[in-house]
Amino acid sequence: MKTDFFKYQAQTTPFAAGFEVEKAEGSYIYGTDGKKHLDFVAGVSANTLGHSHPKIVEAIKTQAEKYLHVMVYGEYAQELPVKLCKLLADSTPERLQVTYLVNSGAEAIDGSLKLAKRYTGREEIISFKNSYHGNTHGALSVSGNEYHKREFRPLLPLVDFIEFNDEKDLTKITEKTACVLMETIQGAAGFLVPQDGYLKKLKKRCEEVGALLILDEIQPGFGRTGKLFAFEHYGVVPDILVMGKGMGGGVPVGAFMSSKEIMDSLSHSPKLGHITTFGGNPLIAAASYATLKEVLESGLMNEIEEKEKLFRELLVHPKIKNINGRGLMLAVNLGTPEFTLDVAKRCMEKGLIVFWQLYRNEYLRISPPLTISINEIREGCQIILDVLNETEK
Repeated sequence: MKTDFFKYQAQTTPFAAGFEVEKAEGSYIYGTDGKKHLDFVAGVSANTLGHSHPKIVEAIKTQAEKYLHVMVYGEYAQELPVKLCKLLADSTPERLQVTYLVNSGAEAIDGSLKLAKRYTGREEIISFKNSYHGNTHGALSVSGNEYHKREFRPLLPLVDFIEFNDEKDLTKITEKTACVLMETIQGAAGFLVPQDGYLKKLKKRCEEVGALLILDEIQPGFGRTGKLFAFEHYGVVPDILVMGKGMGGGVPVGAFMSSKEIMDSLSHSPKLGHITTFGGNPLIAAASYATLKEVLESGLMNEIEEKEKLFRELLVHPKIKNINGRGLMLAVNLGTPEFTLDVAKRCMEKGLIVFWQLYRNEYLRISPPLTISINEIREGCQIILDVLNETEK
């Protein structure tokens, strides 16, 4: 299988692991050799409830026995997509009323940008340096790392970038700005969080000039920080909310959410302002609805603060410079990309899956399932400490 993987399936790096997967359950992924690996990555924050959660699997099976795809998005009323959108509206602030279901976080970013331009009639987009919003042409255009963009130019015009947490840059948001797009917690840059009331000041500036605030919650959403969405920690409600990854509990999904007034602008002049064939797919909606209900009803979000605290208490070592992030979205600074990649490889050999941050490879990613147990956290952290003790920088 590994030989055919490298021969026939497109790769994204020159050093893909090629780990041969047999099955995955709970907090563990099992290789074809029978060895189990504790998962501290959760499919890059996607497997919110761990692997093969029984409620998600059952929801998919039940829907599959009824029907699969029946019509392009937005034409037919289907039970699970409707229930999912209603539950999202019931679980978020009042002004977030309507959800547009799509296939991925990146597509949701593209749709949200179109929505903001259409509603405001403006063309300029403000994003953030070192931001990451996906790899479709539009999402790449508003991502803030030139190394990952320069070979694909020209990209979208009229996109400007400001510094995260820098109040002085807020003056760049003007009456020409359609929207400001911000990750509530910057992911690829090393899980950086808003500081000193920055998010409130950003929202105030947007309101002053009539720009829409789009918050990208593709990673921190669905309970990962201890709230359903991370913006709830900061006393701000976005005009447009973008979600994905953990929304589906392991299946491909994305969505953007706004008020009915704003969202209705995509339905006319022109009609079909955004269209997607498989967005709102009933199988995916079944999995997403089961995930959302479990996150809301299980009490898992109440455990996140304690689990974060335990990670920070255990991961103390001379080779650890600092730990960024919030909740179960942590980035461990090991100093250099080379050392971090070596540590990740050695952890894998010892049965622990960790990863690195896209832009800041010196940071080790820790984003386990929300369902991870206290004993599993202790087990995985001990492996990291053992590797740090055994590995020369």
